Amino acid sequence: MLTKPITASVLRQWKLTKEKFSCITAYDASFSRLFEEQGMPVMLVGDSLGMAAQGHTSTIPVCVSDVAYHTRSVRRGAPNSLVMADMPFMSYSNADDACKNAATLMRSGANIVKVEGSGSWVYDTIRKLTQRSVPVSGHIGMTPQAVNIYGGFKVQGRNEAAASKILEAAKQLEEAGAQMMVLECIPETLGQKITESVSIPTIGIGAGKHTDGQILVMHDALGISSGKVPRFAKNFLSGTGDIRAAVRLYMQEVKEGHYPAKEHTY
Repeated sequence: MLTKPITASVLRQWKLTKEKFSCITAYDASFSRLFEEQGMPVMLVGDSLGMAAQGHTSTIPVCVSDVAYHTRSVRRGAPNSLVMADMPFMSYSNADDACKNAATLMRSGANIVKVEGSGSWVYDTIRKLTQRSVPVSGHIGMTPQAVNIYGGFKVQGRNEAAASKILEAAKQLEEAGAQMMVLECIPETLGQKITESVSIPTIGIGAGKHTDGQILVMHDALGISSGKVPRFAKNFLSGTGDIRAAVRLYMQEVKEGHYPAKEHTY
């Protein structure tokens, strides 16, 4: 059980001491309470709720009010975990919207908001939010809100040019003031290079074992997802038969470097 609040500075210290940490998505008070009781340091109220909880085929339909509602629920159950809230599709396309919507999520209990993508407009948004006392996490690699650009959920950074572009984006995110970043569906070698190139924590999902932290959608970690399960997912409930034990096993395997294994990486 967590007895003190987890902050971004705690995660930065863990990066310095090379202490791997776990994250998981959460959408309600019951699960967030259970996760915090097992010692889960970071929870993401992700726009993944559109697929995991609402039954959509992508994250696009999710709106700020959805994330705010679930953030309030998660915070009630987990007073000490660092709660990250996703900024949904088109909720930060200009500075005014970004500030207004980020304020809504912070008032709902988030410690930090997460934005997807790269490019000058994203970096400018991060700067503006940071200047206004809103901590921000970046998210690069495969960004689910761009599914209609990609033509599906596809691994990014496979060739040298694409990898270099993502690496440069990571550096720009840090320069813009991001407190941390999520790296999704990129080759393990690229995940390692980015982690070694920035001073802020990296949180991987399908980005190999060398990132500072790992994150999974709770439905994937507990083996209750419907449809195709991503390569990086592992069912920690299988073999334990208990949700609490499954969460502890996930955290232990991340901490000891056993997860993700080779079969979970690109």
